[in-house]
Amino acid sequence: MRLNRILPGLTAAALVLIVVVAGFAWLWRSDEPQPFMIAAANPYASEAGAAMLRKGGSAVDAAIAVQAVLSLVEPESSGLAGGAFMLHYDEKSGDVAAYDGRETAPMGATPALFLDNEGEPLPFLEAMIGGSSVGTPGVVKMLWLAHQEHGKLEWGELFQPAIKLAEEGFTVAPKLAEAIARDPVLMQMPVAQDYFYRMDANGLRVPAAEGDVLKNPAYAETLKIIAAEGWKGFYQGKVAEEIVSTVQNAPRRPGTLALSDFAAYEAKKREPICAPYRAYRVCSMPPPTSGGLTTLQILGILGNYDLKGMGPMTLTAVHFIAEAEKLAYADRDKYIGDPDFVDVPVEEMLDSAYLESRANEIDASYSMGKAKPGRLADERAMNWGMNQPVDMPSTSHFSILDSNGNAVSMTTSVEGPFGSHLMAGGMMLNNQLTDFSFVPEQDGKPIANAVAPGKRPRSSMTPVIVFDEDGEFRAAIGSPGGSRIIGYVTQTLIALIDWDMDMVAAVGLPRFLDRNGPLEIEAGTPLEQMALQLEELGHTVEARPAISGLHGILVMPDGLDGAADPRRDGNVVTGQP
Repeated sequence: MRLNRILPGLTAAALVLIVVVAGFAWLWRSDEPQPFMIAAANPYASEAGAAMLRKGGSAVDAAIAVQAVLSLVEPESSGLAGGAFMLHYDEKSGDVAAYDGRETAPMGATPALFLDNEGEPLPFLEAMIGGSSVGTPGVVKMLWLAHQEHGKLEWGELFQPAIKLAEEGFTVAPKLAEAIARDPVLMQMPVAQDYFYRMDANGLRVPAAEGDVLKNPAYAETLKIIAAEGWKGFYQGKVAEEIVSTVQNAPRRPGTLALSDFAAYEAKKREPICAPYRAYRVCSMPPPTSGGLTTLQILGILGNYDLKGMGPMTLTAVHFIAEAEKLAYADRDKYIGDPDFVDVPVEEMLDSAYLESRANEIDASYSMGKAKPGRLADERAMNWGMNQPVDMPSTSHFSILDSNGNAVSMTTSVEGPFGSHLMAGGMMLNNQLTDFSFVPEQDGKPIANAVAPGKRPRSSMTPVIVFDEDGEFRAAIGSPGGSRIIGYVTQTLIALIDWDMDMVAAVGLPRFLDRNGPLEIEAGTPLEQMALQLEELGHTVEARPAISGLHGILVMPDGLDGAADPRRDGNVVTGQP
């Protein structure tokens, strides 16, 4: 009827023809490639991933290219000799998969790994530097596993951008230059001292500066082996042998990492943990990272309150978010460890009635101070002691959406900065074993995150994918920052969902969080003007620089919106195959 009114001179047959042609045109348009987007911590890495997507590669293909380049240009944060967690969304099936590439403790590790001769925990720097902090790397096997299931391009092709950069050189970014300049021991470490420093006219070592060009032929050789031989090129033969030799012969605290540990390592595909928040479904990684579970707990607690009504970044909103974080971080420090070694009560910790009871502990007029872990029905969980974590603020995160609607949210780390400060095969070796509790028990109770052979240390990495009420992909987000990652990601999700911000605005917000201690606010931001009022509410306020590196993608009604944290060197790249 409507077409007849608009075009009264057309015959019925002509109208049918128009409808058919329009239908085919719609189908043709729907099959056109959609824009892709990458948000990552370094332009070299973003471009490497984009190059794979322009060739028709998948989000996983792009992730492999991004990680290979980050290992070169951001070695203080992540690398192939470290570990990672990847969350993957398959648009066609609707499946969300969680890939665990976390490092494992060598079989020679003991619960006393980070205790001195008197049974006291070592100072962190002493524990961090050297071979005893190096876990069996997991990221290469994790990437291989994900590629077997979701890759479209040839494995070897994905490493070509990184090989080219390693051979021809890359320009040192501000963040890397700053990390080298302020590191207290990197200059003293073999291999690293020759790579990150040059000799000046007076025979003194000078750190690589912003704008300098670094080449890494050793890393190029490692990449060529991995590209040609797949995962075996890393876990068997020359690369593995060099890493093991470096760890066992480290000038500080030699470790026990052995070729048998490489042979035994397995990346794992786990079930993601998802929970509703407002009209959305938020998915993240399960343990051994604490990030997903703790973030979902915070959101579950805050779901009992009207954050939208409180207003963005108001005193009331900051108070309630900080109090919810205290409660969730308290649970985190008691109940979470490697699920292959301890029973983590995930369902109980996310139970709506339990989270409502935790929400009822929040007093709108005054801070609770130090929160205690909640009491769970599972008595086994109550027998754990409190973890004593030392989480450092390194790591990297990137988010990818390919032209077919598949998404990757991946957080990757060597701990550090600069991991154990040992180099092998042109790579920084991780110090992830320091993510274990240094103390294996408390008051006679074992700690869930104590060191054990073959065990994965608890992490804070929090890659997230968000779906709307129709089950459609809405956002991917994550951040570096040690145990602060959880607060950074949670605040950003609240900004996106409760405060209706776009990704750029949400990522650029002044940072605040409470890890069940002082309420940390980002120095030099308007939050400092709120400090006195927060203290009047009973908070102990500390202003300090933020170390977030949020990289996110958001689907908006009019297209894609991406953001790279202005506190780091990253960027966003978009395009089409």
